[in-house]
Amino acid sequence: MYQPKAIIEDCGLQVQRFEQVHGGDINSAYCLHTHEGIFFLKVNQAGFYPDMFLKEAAGLSELKKTRTVSIPEVIKTGIAGEQQYLLLEWIERGQPDKQFWEHFGHQLARLHQQPQTYFGWTTDNYIGRLKQSNKRHGNWDEFYTECRIMPLVEILYNKQLFTRADLNAAGHFCNQLDSLFPVEHPSLLHGDLWSGNYSVSAGGQPVIFDPAIYYGHREMDLGMTQLFGGFDPRFYKAYQEVYPLEPGWEKRLKLTEAYPLLVHAVLFGGFYIGRAREVLRYFNDWT
Repeated sequence: MYQPKAIIEDCGLQVQRFEQVHGGDINSAYCLHTHEGIFFLKVNQAGFYPDMFLKEAAGLSELKKTRTVSIPEVIKTGIAGEQQYLLLEWIERGQPDKQFWEHFGHQLARLHQQPQTYFGWTTDNYIGRLKQSNKRHGNWDEFYTECRIMPLVEILYNKQLFTRADLNAAGHFCNQLDSLFPVEHPSLLHGDLWSGNYSVSAGGQPVIFDPAIYYGHREMDLGMTQLFGGFDPRFYKAYQEVYPLEPGWEKRLKLTEAYPLLVHAVLFGGFYIGRAREVLRYFNDWT
C-alpha cells in the first residue's frame, strides 16, 4: 500500500478523509473526500511504469472529446517523490437502467464511426503494465503484425515459452490478416474493453475507463468484450443497429483474441500460453 499523504498535498485539495478502494493489480487507489467534492486517486511507482498516468490521462481525454460515451474527468496527473498519480472525477455507482445495454452498444458504435487517418496513435502507451507500441501504419494487417502480434510472440519465444513451431504459426497467422479482416477505416478504440473497465453511473448509464487507446480495427474492441464475457447480447444487437459489422464478424473475433491473449501470456504465463498458441493456429488452414 502506498502512502498517499505527499500525493494528496501535491494535488492541492483539502482532504477531510480518504479510504483505499480496489484499483487493479499494479495500482493503489483511494477515494478522497474533500471540501471540493469526492475524487478517485490512482498511485503507483513512477520508476516502474514511466509516464503511465500521463498516457492514461491522454487516452481518457481523447475518448471524452468524442462525446459518445461517458468518461471520468481527468483532474490532474503528477509525481510526488517516487510515486506518480492520476486524480479523476469520482463516479458514484448505480444500477443499470432498463436500456443500459442498448445505450452502451449505440455509444460504442458512434465512437467507432468517427474515421481516423491512420492505424496507431500519437504516442506509445500501456495495456495493463505492458508497454504498447502505436507506431503509425497505413494498413491494419501491418500494424497488427508489427505492433501487436509479433513483438509479443518474440518475447515468449525468447523466454522459451514459445517454440520455433509457435513462431512459424504466428508468422503464418499474420500473413493471412490482409485477407481475413474486412477493409475499414481506422477507429478510435478503447483498447482494453473488458467487463472490469466499465461501470454504471448513478443515473444508470455506462461509463468506461482504464483505456489503452489507439486507432485500430473496430472489431478489436468487440473481440475484447467477448473474450472474458460480461456483455449482454443486447449490447451487440444495439451496436449493429448503428454501425453494422461485416458478415462473418462472430468468427473473426478469434482473430482479435490473439493480442489480448498474448498480453496475458507475457504477463501471467500459465493457462494463457496455451490459449494464445491455440488462437494463432486456429486460422492456419482458413482460406
